[in-house]
Amino acid sequence: MKTIVIATKNAGKVKEFEHMFGSQYKVESLLEKKIDDIPETGVTFEENAIIKAEAVRDHLNCTVIADDSGLEIDALDGRPGVYSARYAGENKDDEANMEKVLQELKHIPRDRRSARFVCVLAVALPDGSVHTFTGTCEGEIAEARAGTNGFGYDPVFYLPGYKKTMAELNAEEKHRISHRGRALEKLWAQGRKLLLDS
Repeated sequence: MKTIVIATKNAGKVKEFEHMFGSQYKVESLLEKKIDDIPETGVTFEENAIIKAEAVRDHLNCTVIADDSGLEIDALDGRPGVYSARYAGENKDDEANMEKVLQELKHIPRDRRSARFVCVLAVALPDGSVHTFTGTCEGEIAEARAGTNGFGYDPVFYLPGYKKTMAELNAEEKHRISHRGRALEKLWAQGRKLLLDS
């Protein structure tokens, strides 16, 4: 079975990749490889994903997938954006991040709370090439948390079509519509041969 290294230590992300790749690939993370987190010095999701994928690929000389993802809120001029994981500080606390967003939107009416999750996947291959795939999921910011599934901002990301937050969806529903799921669909459709040939 082929192994794909996911350049993250985030257990939630690793679980999603394992779910999506099924039994076709063995998924390993930076935890198994005992590699430190790669500093995210880019100013876009794509730059950060490429930085991480290339750094781990160069270290291990194997196929590596890195993602950079986050939340863009229109009323906050696209924030938190690339700073989503550390929006309330460097300790990367999901609760604190959600609380900061809810406080900043406290007086913003529902029709102006549009937002989207964005995910860019970068696939770095041993031949030195890098390929990127982008997925988005549109929604709005709820006025309060709801649901216990998922991670990150899922409990405050409301999906009008489902009348639920992302954290109220089951795993199958989430993978079908999530930003990461959509980016992976593109990877699978457009870049599957890259993985098989690597």
